[in-house]
Amino acid sequence: MSMQRLIADYVVPGEGDGTIIANGAIDIDTATGRIVAVGSIDELGEAADAVTMIGGALMPGLVNAHAHGPMTLVRSAGDGLPLMQWLAEGVWPREGRLTPDDVVVGMQLASCEMLLAGVTTSVEMYAFEDAVAQAIETTGARAQVMAGVLGAICPTPESFSARLDTVSTFCAKFSDPEALITGGFGPHSAYDLGPDRLTELAAAAASAEAMIHIHLEETSGEREQILAAHGRPATQILAEAGVLDQPTVAAHGVWLDDHDLALLADASTTLVHCPMSNLKLGSGIANIAAWKAAGVGRAVGTDGVASNDNLNMWEDLRLAALLARGTSHDPAAVSAAAAFALATKEGAAAIGFDDLGELRAGAWADIIRVDLDQPSFAPGLDEDRFANIVFAGTAAAVTDVWVAGNQVVAQRQLTAIDLDHIMDKAKNIGQRLAAD
Repeated sequence: MSMQRLIADYVVPGEGDGTIIANGAIDIDTATGRIVAVGSIDELGEAADAVTMIGGALMPGLVNAHAHGPMTLVRSAGDGLPLMQWLAEGVWPREGRLTPDDVVVGMQLASCEMLLAGVTTSVEMYAFEDAVAQAIETTGARAQVMAGVLGAICPTPESFSARLDTVSTFCAKFSDPEALITGGFGPHSAYDLGPDRLTELAAAAASAEAMIHIHLEETSGEREQILAAHGRPATQILAEAGVLDQPTVAAHGVWLDDHDLALLADASTTLVHCPMSNLKLGSGIANIAAWKAAGVGRAVGTDGVASNDNLNMWEDLRLAALLARGTSHDPAAVSAAAAFALATKEGAAAIGFDDLGELRAGAWADIIRVDLDQPSFAPGLDEDRFANIVFAGTAAAVTDVWVAGNQVVAQRQLTAIDLDHIMDKAKNIGQRLAAD
């Protein structure tokens, strides 16, 4: 076993209780990319084969549980429009001109942006899934790629069945849970696909033993549309179609009622809160306290950058806590530790991983370093430090990042890819998409 030890001023294990270890260290098995031990320097005893005095605070990499990475190429498009008009007029016309090569660049740009912000894992919901996976492989990030299934790309029954076959093949290719990239089904929504297609998709996902990731109740208009068309809400349609019989993650959940939440809780479905996107599009504010009370799993995501407009999970995890406190008039509604867990341990659990999102023996060495030597972290009192990191932490404070023990960001520089080159290509593509 070849062992590397990282020694920091503080280690945040991410156990969910706000624990911080002063003068901490992490031992990593460099052959497997997993953590061997976490604790104070005194507790760990003999040094590893290689020792790095990294300083600052080491903590689990953030998990972005709902994203559309290639949308970096349509960043900020359609600002000020409500969801359906925003999609129809601002986003889809440009996305309709995308090529697989464009998607590679857009996803590379997104992956770089996330790694530099300390996001080590993302859930990517997009078509051109092979291009998405190819892009992520070049940056060294971890991702769950949910191959998009939309009515617009499979308008006939024959094309829909063919699309399900394609996605099933993709999931088989990326089925190794030990790999950095895993695959799944990404149906857009109940209002887009309808009950019959969702039933067919659920059967395909079950056969492929793959996870499902879907948009759910993002706007009041969506809920009204489903009720008018089918006489029952989207959650009930998903349950009847067999979608909820599979491991399922649903994004948004702004307009769910108590019956919906009970169905989701019974099915062990996780909801992903996307506060920044929901606010920008005027969709509303999800009641994540009600989610918890109902026993529904929770995570946080950024959504795509056309509706956020960045991939900075620090903003979304903080906003998740602040919105819950503000809407409930309760400053204890979501604690700093709970907010951090939504973006780490609980986010990892949402996508089926119990060895991500915390720093402990046996977990993946997905680690970020936060520089504490800046004004937002002064005066640096230990009793306030965890809350200080959560509520004052920023992407700019992240200096180093490891994924499965491999350092992908070193002193704020990406190690595997030329960001300037990717940005130049993305600018040219973005201009072309907007001009056509």
